[in-house]
Amino acid sequence: MQNLYEAAYACLMETDLERKLACATQLYADWQAGKLLREDTLACPVQPVAIPGRPAKPELVHPKQVKQRKLSTPEGRSALLHAVTHIEFNAINLGLDAVYRFRDMPYAYYGDWLQVAAEEAYHFNLLRGRLADLGCTYGDLPAHNGLWEQACKTDYDVMVRMALVPRVLEARGLDVTPGMMERLREVGDDQTVSVLEIILREEIGHVRIGSRWFHYCCEQRGLEADATFRQLVCEVMHAPLRGPFFMEARLQAGFSAEELEKLLEIGQDCGNSRT
Repeated sequence: MQNLYEAAYACLMETDLERKLACATQLYADWQAGKLLREDTLACPVQPVAIPGRPAKPELVHPKQVKQRKLSTPEGRSALLHAVTHIEFNAINLGLDAVYRFRDMPYAYYGDWLQVAAEEAYHFNLLRGRLADLGCTYGDLPAHNGLWEQACKTDYDVMVRMALVPRVLEARGLDVTPGMMERLREVGDDQTVSVLEIILREEIGHVRIGSRWFHYCCEQRGLEADATFRQLVCEVMHAPLRGPFFMEARLQAGFSAEELEKLLEIGQDCGNSRT
């Protein structure tokens, strides 16, 4: 039997790419088989993780240094896929960190986030396969670290993490993926579209998991969820949510119809909070 938190931390800090992918998959299988114990031992205290385990490449640069290229060329499609592949890599670490860091949640929470980490590893491999078809390897191009930086900014409170990483950053992926797929169809890259269809379907589930546990935290604290979400977006993200929104996917992912109607108003709320 393994300690859940020690096992999640070891996988989180693993720098070898192949071992990390295999570990993320195995952890979820071990959880399902009852081989992981939730014991908050002194041997594995919670600590900040400024930089999780990652291979030496890709080189991390400022987001403005990640070049945008036309999807009509193989190089442009490789650049797009590399960026998405890097997001999926970070998402593996986010799932593992959600398990390792927040230790007072119900049993089902840990199974949910181990499932997310395993599915993100699967997504990574799907995208890596398409990159190989285009003559590119993960790490060949620079990438930015924005997603993990937001993880660091939300590592002090599980409610804040559930609100702002799945329901803002990952939900943005739901919004932009259909347009990405349409542009790829226009240039005849149906194979990548098929991969993104799988990822979009499962990412809806990941955002839904974030919504589930955000609402759980709000209920436990006696907070109204929609108002709390808007407040956190303003006070922690310091930026409005950008549209357009893929409403159907967001509804499936645990946003209410009323909440969706107010999403674009958050920008005005944030503006008012700064005056």
